[in-house]
Amino acid sequence: MENRGEILIYQTEDKQTEIEVRMHTDTVWLSLNQISDLLNRDKSVVSRHIYNIFKDGELPKDSTVAKYATVQIEGNRSITREIEYYNLDVVISVGFRVKYLY
Repeated sequence: MENRGEILIYQTEDKQTEIEVRMHTDTVWLSLNQISDLLNRDKSVVSRHIYNIFKDGELPKDSTVAKYATVQIEGNRSITREIEYYNLDVVISVGFRVKYLY
């Protein structure tokens, strides 16, 4: 059976934040920007935590990071870019570090 990814959209009650979540292989996948929005932290902070999670060996990068092609509109052109997405294990680890370590 083919495992097709799904996209779910979450929105806060005040409708200020909306996050599209990819579901694939029984986990969710978020981009750096989405994790930053979810945790209300600057992308540089989230990026540093992700780097340290892999550097410290807390999680294996090969099974927790995936690249998905995403179409972005730049000016009047559609550009396809590969964006790294991180699975739920990474999101939880970053969330823990943001809340308890800093």
